[in-house]
Amino acid sequence: MLPLAYAPVWVAASLLLVAAVVYGSLAGGAQMPVPGQFDKLQHALAYAFLAVWFTGIFSRAHFWKVALGLAGLGLALEFMQHVMQFGRYGDPWDMLANAAGIGAGVALGAWRTGGWALKAEQWLSRR
Repeated sequence: MLPLAYAPVWVAASLLLVAAVVYGSLAGGAQMPVPGQFDKLQHALAYAFLAVWFTGIFSRAHFWKVALGLAGLGLALEFMQHVMQFGRYGDPWDMLANAAGIGAGVALGAWRTGGWALKAEQWLSRR
């Protein structure tokens, strides 16, 4: 993790984001109908957001771990959907969408947004 002054806040926010994805992936009950393959876009955007988030709080040397960890999370959630059978089902295309989002998010982090949390803390300290 980067040397962040508010590391506990970033960790707590990270846990909340991951918990939201886990809940959204595993929650049973009525689901909103999604037209076409829009749910694949939802998967890709969610994992791209997580990748940008985590590339903002980890150094570039650890981006591969971010990608691997998020891919593991996506795979575990697809497997859990298959096993739990609470109205959800594991879908290899969802995992592909997750991977595409992770790739896009890590690429964006490597290109432009990596380390954003340090920059945010620096900006806040000037206020």
